[in-house]
Amino acid sequence: MRIVIAEDSAILRQGLVELLGLRGHEVAAAVKNADDLRTAVREHRPDVSIVDIRMPPTHTDEGLRAAIDLRAERPGCAILVFSQYVETNYAKQLLAGEAGAVGYLLKDRVAEVSDFLTALERVAAGETVLDPEVVRQLFATTGQAGPLAELTPREREILGLMAQGRSNSAIAAEAFLSAGSVEKYVTSIFGKLGLPPSDGHNRRVLAVLRYLDS
Repeated sequence: MRIVIAEDSAILRQGLVELLGLRGHEVAAAVKNADDLRTAVREHRPDVSIVDIRMPPTHTDEGLRAAIDLRAERPGCAILVFSQYVETNYAKQLLAGEAGAVGYLLKDRVAEVSDFLTALERVAAGETVLDPEVVRQLFATTGQAGPLAELTPREREILGLMAQGRSNSAIAAEAFLSAGSVEKYVTSIFGKLGLPPSDGHNRRVLAVLRYLDS
């Protein structure tokens, strides 16, 4: 993969460059602020970008806002947010739309290098990958009105696992359910959220976004 890295910590930035290079990936640019991120992505059009949230000059949310801008310019622009913090308001904006190819991992919760690399590959392939803690905090800020009020606690649990990018088989293993039961829950969730079958949209992503945007 061709990758752009935006990370203000020089040690972590260089570490990512070396790690990805050893795995056979090309790091097209490794930058330390949001403006350089925008420039690098527009110039190199990477397969995926790894983006920290808090970068110069204010060290608040520059990276996440830059990621939102880049995806607005080019829907489907693959972004993996890699941060110590969960910024719920901007995270919801980052997840808005139907294109996928977005991830949000917390640095302190990545236990294995292989998990990080797998998440990066999944985002580059167009999937949505969210750390469970990110999902928990996003759901904690979500209202319960409208069609979402019709979801049972078990359906909310299944929807949370869907938000983490889990397949039906993975959800079955996590929730101690049969594959058939998971399929019934997922179908029920789609029905309650008013998401009929469609060739043009990923209903799993739309279901999660419907929940977060309520």
